[in-house]
Amino acid sequence: MNPVLVELTRGDLVESRHRGAVAIADASGKLAWSCGDVERPIYPRSAVKMLQALTLVESGAADAFALSDEELALACASHSGEPFHVELVRAWLGRIGLDDNALSCGAPIGMDGRRLSRAHHNCSGKHTGFLTAARHLGLATRGYERPDHPVQRRVLAAIADMAGIDASGTPVAIDGCTAPAVALPLRALATAFARIADPSRLAPDRAAAALRLDSAVKAKPLYVAGTGRVCTTLINAAHGAASVKTGAEGVFVAAVSAQGLGVALKIDDGAARASETAIAAVLTGMSVVDDGDLAIEALSHGPVVNSIDQPVGIRRISGWLRGELRGLRRDHAPDVARYSR
Repeated sequence: MNPVLVELTRGDLVESRHRGAVAIADASGKLAWSCGDVERPIYPRSAVKMLQALTLVESGAADAFALSDEELALACASHSGEPFHVELVRAWLGRIGLDDNALSCGAPIGMDGRRLSRAHHNCSGKHTGFLTAARHLGLATRGYERPDHPVQRRVLAAIADMAGIDASGTPVAIDGCTAPAVALPLRALATAFARIADPSRLAPDRAAAALRLDSAVKAKPLYVAGTGRVCTTLINAAHGAASVKTGAEGVFVAAVSAQGLGVALKIDDGAARASETAIAAVLTGMSVVDDGDLAIEALSHGPVVNSIDQPVGIRRISGWLRGELRGLRRDHAPDVARYSR
């Protein structure tokens, strides 16, 4: 059974406990630290968007359509559908001769209960990236989201290669946005993001694509998530030392260029509140973010409030994980020279 990583208290009692697993690996696939079962396949969901976007850059599509850092960040994003997200997705679609109707991701429901456009969907940037690759390669845009489409076959091959696994034996399901969802063990997922953090083992074109996407995400964190969102907060707090991405059902990944390491974690019950606390604590333990930062402190040791915003408990990492992370801080001091590239 995986260890308890996060607890929620109410009054003097622990009311809820969240178990999970964490893998920290280097670019060779060697584990630097782990806890829980890191060999069981999980669906990273949206956490793999930077890996999915490699085809967009490697194919030459990003250069052919002169994609900006903001657009590359959107290709890796689970955005909030704020006006600047939606406007940029639509402008990008227009540049490749398409509109919202080309997106297969569906249209979300707004806060007022009305149906929004497909450009508002949090995965619309990723889907626009798929469509851009299809346009550049002279492929059909209809059905671009299907696992057997040539773009998706390229995407799967890139993910498998980055993770060091056999693509033919990799479980593939359908994500909430209709695109393929690939299953990976946490160790392999951490390895893939270590190869973004340290692309020295990659072929030149793949290394250049990984570095370009990672740099865009770090430069434009507001386009990766949005105002007040956790990914944006963590990327800002890392000050260039790491890129971070969440996925549905309690997944988080990070490419820690400061140390050439990748991080992947999964909360067993899928709770986002627990994955946010765990990733903030792990990155603090690795000295990637500062636990004195108020936004980081709120994530790793935040209050549980009632309906009138009165604190009634605390969301915190477990005592066991806190002890483990003390050792992690000693072992993984940042290498400033590595990420001032």
